[in-house]
Amino acid sequence: MNFLKAEWRKLAIINYEINPEILLKYLPEGTELDFYKGKCYVSLVGFMFLNTKLLGLPIPFHRNFEEVNLRFYVKKKEENEWKRGVVFIKEIVPKPALSFVANSIYKENYKTMPMKNFINEKDGELLIKYYWRDKSWHSIEITAENEPLPMENNSEFEFITEHYFGFTKRENKTSEYEVCHPKWNCYIVKNHQLKIDFNKIYGSDFEFLNNQKPISVMLAEGSEIQVKTKKYLA
Repeated sequence: MNFLKAEWRKLAIINYEINPEILLKYLPEGTELDFYKGKCYVSLVGFMFLNTKLLGLPIPFHRNFEEVNLRFYVKKKEENEWKRGVVFIKEIVPKPALSFVANSIYKENYKTMPMKNFINEKDGELLIKYYWRDKSWHSIEITAENEPLPMENNSEFEFITEHYFGFTKRENKTSEYEVCHPKWNCYIVKNHQLKIDFNKIYGSDFEFLNNQKPISVMLAEGSEIQVKTKKYLA
């Protein structure tokens, strides 16, 4: 059953290498960390949620909005196949009702903060900015070539974007939900700027990211998506 339908567009993805031991306490039971070429990743992701429908119904004043999240990558073996998914450290959205629904039904760690965005296409370039405010404004900014390209097989971009499940750890239980979407096109990133205090937003476990350069920066076009109803695994 589809719990949510929407479009995820213009996904700005900032990737960092992280010591796997930092993530162990966030790992849902039954899952294990997923690595790309021996490296463990955590990603800061900002994007637009568009044309959102909950249980098939559009919700007034809650159809189009920004989201910024910090996530890492896991996998879970089921019979002889691996399910590859993500675990969210925190997800930031601009409206309290969005946080209430996500926290109540999916037991995710959503927080409400003032947010805004700026997206501009000019002279063959694409400029994407996402802002969110705690006591001060934080931001992600990416400049890219304005021509989406297909992803390459076995690439880092494929690894980051081809995780189709969400796993949640709450009260010694693990829940799972599927996210369905086609393969995404990517843009060639030319420049990026970050203004963020990881300690203030995500806690002391991630403070080290304030002084660490990203291992890569990506911009994905995105697509229509469907989020299936969750199920409990343990």
